[in-house]
Amino acid sequence: MKEDKTVAFYTLGCKLNFSETSTIARQLIKAGYEKVDFEKAADVYIINTCSVTEQADKKCRDIVRRALRKNPQAFVTIIGCYAQLKPHEIKAIPGVDLVLGANEKFNILSYLNDRENYQCAGVHGCEIKEVKEFVPAFSAGDRTRTFLKVQDGCDYFCSFCTIPLARGFSRSESIAKTLEIAKEAINTGVKEIVLTGVNLGDFGQSNNENFLALAAALDPLQGVERYRISSIEPNLLTDEIIQFVSSSQKFVPHFHIPLQSGSDKILKSMRRRYQKELYKSRVLYSKSLMPDCCIGVDVIVGFPGETEEDFLETYSFLNELPVSYLHVFTYSERENTTALRIAEVVPLAERQKRNKMLTILSEKKKRLFYESQLSKTHPVLFEQENDGVFMYGFTANYVKVKYPYNPQFVNKVLPVFLDSIDFDGIVNAHISVTEPIYP
Repeated sequence: MKEDKTVAFYTLGCKLNFSETSTIARQLIKAGYEKVDFEKAADVYIINTCSVTEQADKKCRDIVRRALRKNPQAFVTIIGCYAQLKPHEIKAIPGVDLVLGANEKFNILSYLNDRENYQCAGVHGCEIKEVKEFVPAFSAGDRTRTFLKVQDGCDYFCSFCTIPLARGFSRSESIAKTLEIAKEAINTGVKEIVLTGVNLGDFGQSNNENFLALAAALDPLQGVERYRISSIEPNLLTDEIIQFVSSSQKFVPHFHIPLQSGSDKILKSMRRRYQKELYKSRVLYSKSLMPDCCIGVDVIVGFPGETEEDFLETYSFLNELPVSYLHVFTYSERENTTALRIAEVVPLAERQKRNKMLTILSEKKKRLFYESQLSKTHPVLFEQENDGVFMYGFTANYVKVKYPYNPQFVNKVLPVFLDSIDFDGIVNAHISVTEPIYP
């Protein structure tokens, strides 16, 4: 092993980024690199960035400084959404040696092999409209689950979002190729596959295929026990998909459905492709077929033009819906988005106040959902995660469970009776039988 072939990774942002980092890591390991923990000195640091929020941009600088404290002579490479959107801004960060755009990050090995020729930070990228290739990816390192990237890019151009500018137009592989990658992921020993993408429900549009057909093809694969859909737009979550999940033995009863606002006025201003009644119908239909279905929601507060009345409309809408938890985002201004043209800016303090109100509502919703699952038996997939006393796992419908630590239960699916909710908001449980449902 050459002395200059240790590499460390740091990933910011979404599950998609984690799957891509893992795929790049496997490429480098195959080429002879040794992967080390980010907190150790490495010859090469690769930072996979997000640019959904302003904080993610700022954090990139902090991570670069952390890397250089471990090894001031390290070769630092930045990839990801921030690298595509603002490569020359990143180039100016002290210590950055290489910036790779969306089309170049999967060719990182060739750039690293040539790194001795860089006298200053090199930027390699192209216009995002030229990015047309889909590169499949899946995460590794967690014995229990993997995040399988089956789609990338987005054609929607919501007025608050930079993702189409960072990742390009929607694209995916064929179902046949996706099945090959899924089998690779299954062979790592994971029991759960989380399907990920920027706009997952858009899968297959360029191949005259669709997400429902993909799900039906994945369902019978041997060696995996669960599929979880990471997030799907309400206008793409069809009756047929909901019906399929309700009858599937492997697709779990858990949908994460972005809402963003419960005001039709704001949804239109955001350039979303649905109104709240459609959203409501998706939730109610899911619950009618799967009463124990867990439903998560993305919501943005403080979007330009959102009045107090608009916000309260959103609050009331969510309060009345049988959803299980919220991911609440405070609107932040992003360059090159059409939302910047809206003059009625919500003061930051008001945005934070609205965030707090919905965060409290989310905690109440989650508690109510957990309480509805008590005194029931659910299959729980136990994880490696433990604090020395307890181990943790999730039911199929995404209730977090804790149980006295037993290393023999790691990566096993066991029937678990849900007893009570502890002070930390996690469910105490006992195992109904000692034999796993799935080995």
